[in-house]
Amino acid sequence: MKRRKTSFRHESLQNSDSIRSILKALTDGIADGKVTFSDDDDTISMKPGGLLNLKLTASQEDNRNSINLRIKWEGKERKPLKKKNLSVQKK
Repeated sequence: MKRRKTSFRHESLQNSDSIRSILKALTDGIADGKVTFSDDDDTISMKPGGLLNLKLTASQEDNRNSINLRIKWEGKERKPLKKKNLSVQKK
């Protein structure tokens, strides 16, 4: 059974004010139930709702600092699976 996967990835250098604006837009979108990510190459829209799984990690190692934020949820709008014939054979 094959499922369609759509993803978006963006990486760039930003100052703290622009990151704050991005995080504000993200929190506003979550509150409104729709978040759209886009850049020159791609666009993806998502509809977060219900209970969201949050994972936050932070680390400092030597002169490297990182914060990772992951939000996951199950989508309500599942497309019905297409009926396919399954064949199982005994050898």
